[in-house]
Amino acid sequence: MLATGTSLTHAQTSAPSSPALTPPGGGKTIAFDVHEGTSMSVSASPDGRMLAVDLQGSLWLIPAKGGRAKRITDYFSDARQPVWSPDGKNLAYFAYREGNYDLWIVDADGSNRKQLTDSLYDDREPAWSPDGKSIAFSSDRKGAGDPSYNIWTIELTTGALKQVTSNPFEDRLPTWSPDGARIAYASPRGDKSALWITSLIDGNETLLREVAGKIDAPSFSPEGALAYVVADQASSHLEVDGTTVSGNENVFPFRASWMPKGGYYYVSDGKIRQRTGKSVKTIPFTAGLEVTQPSYTRAKRDWDSTAPRKVLGIARPTLSPDGEKIAFIAVGDLYIVSAKGGKPENLTKDHAMDADPSWSPDGKQIAYSSDKGGGLPQIWIRDLITGKDRQLTTMDTQPLGAAWSRDGKSIAAIDVDGRWGVAGVFTIDVATGKITRLQGSLPQPGEPSWSADGRYVAISLSKLYSKSFREGTNQVYVIPTDGKSAPFWQIPDADMSIDTRGGGGPAWSPDGTKMAAIYEGLLKVWPVGSDGKPAGPPRAYTSEIAHYPTWSGDSHTILYQSNDRLKTIDVETGVAREVPIDFTYTLAKPSGRTVIHVSGLVDSVRDETQRDKDIVIEGNRIASVVAHDPALHGGDAKVVDGTGMTAIPGLIEHHSHSQKDFGAASHRAWLAYGITTVRDPGNQAYYGIEDREAAEAGVRIGPRIYTNGPLLEWQRVYYKMGVAVAGPAHLERELERARILKQDVLKSYVRMPDIQQRRIVEAAHEMGVPVTGHEIFPAAYTGVDGTEHMGATSRRGYSPKQGPMGRSYEDVIQLFGKSHRVLTPTMFGALTGYLEKNPTYRDDPRVNLYPLWAQESVRGTDGMARMLGPMLEGQRQAIKAMYDAGVKLTAGTDTIIATNLHAEIASYVDAGLTPFQALQSATVTPAQALNLDAGTIEPGKLADIVLLKGDPRENIANTFNVDTVIANGTVYKMEDLLKPKAD
Repeated sequence: MLATGTSLTHAQTSAPSSPALTPPGGGKTIAFDVHEGTSMSVSASPDGRMLAVDLQGSLWLIPAKGGRAKRITDYFSDARQPVWSPDGKNLAYFAYREGNYDLWIVDADGSNRKQLTDSLYDDREPAWSPDGKSIAFSSDRKGAGDPSYNIWTIELTTGALKQVTSNPFEDRLPTWSPDGARIAYASPRGDKSALWITSLIDGNETLLREVAGKIDAPSFSPEGALAYVVADQASSHLEVDGTTVSGNENVFPFRASWMPKGGYYYVSDGKIRQRTGKSVKTIPFTAGLEVTQPSYTRAKRDWDSTAPRKVLGIARPTLSPDGEKIAFIAVGDLYIVSAKGGKPENLTKDHAMDADPSWSPDGKQIAYSSDKGGGLPQIWIRDLITGKDRQLTTMDTQPLGAAWSRDGKSIAAIDVDGRWGVAGVFTIDVATGKITRLQGSLPQPGEPSWSADGRYVAISLSKLYSKSFREGTNQVYVIPTDGKSAPFWQIPDADMSIDTRGGGGPAWSPDGTKMAAIYEGLLKVWPVGSDGKPAGPPRAYTSEIAHYPTWSGDSHTILYQSNDRLKTIDVETGVAREVPIDFTYTLAKPSGRTVIHVSGLVDSVRDETQRDKDIVIEGNRIASVVAHDPALHGGDAKVVDGTGMTAIPGLIEHHSHSQKDFGAASHRAWLAYGITTVRDPGNQAYYGIEDREAAEAGVRIGPRIYTNGPLLEWQRVYYKMGVAVAGPAHLERELERARILKQDVLKSYVRMPDIQQRRIVEAAHEMGVPVTGHEIFPAAYTGVDGTEHMGATSRRGYSPKQGPMGRSYEDVIQLFGKSHRVLTPTMFGALTGYLEKNPTYRDDPRVNLYPLWAQESVRGTDGMARMLGPMLEGQRQAIKAMYDAGVKLTAGTDTIIATNLHAEIASYVDAGLTPFQALQSATVTPAQALNLDAGTIEPGKLADIVLLKGDPRENIANTFNVDTVIANGTVYKMEDLLKPKAD
């Protein structure tokens, strides 16, 4: 990519006549018409004859009087916010084609598309100057140095760029004053949401307008009137010079398009509106879209065979200082194995969750995180000579990623203190236990690595491009250990990201002269100074995918993971050697007969409560469901007396990201809340696989796990569980690892280009597993199986699935309905109303299994729920419309805190579903989506059953009242699950 603007001759193309790329694989393609658009903007041509809109990522032309829309860009550009040139000959827009938003123009007939900018930055929201010679736009072009958006201009004849604003704020959505001498823009600053304006003559900035609520999308009329959109807790409305003009319409936050002779166009309620004075009319349109119903052979997990299974989930393999042994976590425990290979030795052998081993410099001890003492994880030290453990920390936050200093006197670690892995950094004196705080809470930092002299620890941290979109590149962040000096960045490659903060490095060599990390999926090493300053570029040492590098004590050898293998490499000769490991586990499968007697039974097949039933289980499967018969309760059968109880299928949490800081207690909590299966659509590499195998082997008491690896991002990344895919070759390495590790689902995340998402679909369907993500189109066309969230993170800053106030319109309803895709809504904010209706649920003892900050989200106030609460009503309306259109609704929460799943199910009833339909969203429907023999209480199905106090068909809130759980045929009583320490 070029780092500056390019000439108008770059990337010329003609108007599309077809989608250009057909859906991968088999499947049925369905075409249909829509008459409303979600998150759609409009621009009127200067002559008043044509309208341009951006419906679902393509640009369309519509006669100003209404009619059929003509698509003028293909499906794979994510083209947004078109604006006409003053002479009406061109449209400018921004598009996401190759992994960044760039500016484009296209002729009025849709031909001769030309790319104006091409860089590693995002350029958005173009606005023509009145003379048509320049375009103003917002950009994060100072990205690596200043995380903010500023206003820029580009001169069309030369491609010259000029920065208009330069500040640490988020200046967005520019508009030119009629005389072309000033540019106005929206810019939230602290608690103030306002419009600002900067003079192009002297550069002075002044406040233009401030409102209560959030102000967006300023637009000057030719006469100087100012239109803008204001969103508050009650509405999103259009104002002109301080007067609301849109009534009770739900106005989209895009610039109004003014006509030369007065009047303007905008979009509200999914419709194009034209206003002149007090007169308003709706411009009808018809646009054709396509979806594909994917067809492929689904992979199916084996829940019956007890033959040995190869261990794939080896987490955090760490080379001993002498290079002779490897410590790692797998199947729930801490292991060591010879660096020459062989059969691993289990050091812990318990139901606790262990994580992140680190060797002492003398090789005699291993520090690791574990909840073996009860409660939540702390740092423990295993003496390898005596075999004894001692607990090093007693913290309210959860320490992970322990790393010994070179002198063996201190350990550095991160301690998780909030949602999704935000954490501080500290050191602890090994002898005294004294803690020194180095950093307060950071956005999901990587694990520490010490300098040779002990003066610094290095972590990976995302260096943001802006605050608007959170994403950045993972770079080296160096923290002095004196507790006084300020941290600083050391950047090996400003244009490249360390793959992931979840195991991608950096790993500082013990002699302090080098660092190792993973870039482009490859192990790379570069020379550094004593403070980590790069002394040369990162150089690749592998051609195959690599993960989690650790050094030998002499700094000559690196251990790393590659797919399902461990390897060592000599950094002087480059010779790599595989470490063959003989390591298998077997499925924990109960034997014998269990009979459950219940007074009521909702099988999730028929909308009725069956009375006085016996459920007969053989091993881990349901053998029969019959009328209660005391004769069945004799002999060797284990009897569960559920008199007065109602049986339902085990609940399935279809969207939750398992985290090590929650410990084993969170897995028991899932069971305690009636959840017997969890789908994890994004986790750190190998962590999710380790969770899956520990659950299968019965080492980790909890639900079965269906898991993904890292979120597949593109070049930039936000989440620690994401991977910044550098390009197509790197993507192929990630897809190969997913195949070898037998991931259950692949998640294409928000910055993945649509063309590359198509490749992910192709590879995943060859594996027999589904693809999910946040996108709706062209995802629905290329065969992406599911969509996560009604809203949530979007590379656009707004969701193409819903508009303001959480409302979705006909295009979204049809895209979901026609494709019969799976939707997991994740109704953020639903918990607040649920607990208001059921206040005693706040004090439920199951909440005690979670970290303190997580308990507060239930017992106190959840800030996210409060912020997103106003969108719930619109989302509920959309959910009902989608369900009626045939969408497969699956309940998921995007949180480990299982109280939320019950609130999620209840929110569907609030949306208009029956309690039975809502129950199906957490039982039979997600089971079908997972290709899992569960979700109903029928003969042949896996024995996942929950006994409730109360009937959920009478009151959906009764799903909360769990008494007994049967998971994969094993019976768990509540008192056992609530114990601080798993036996």
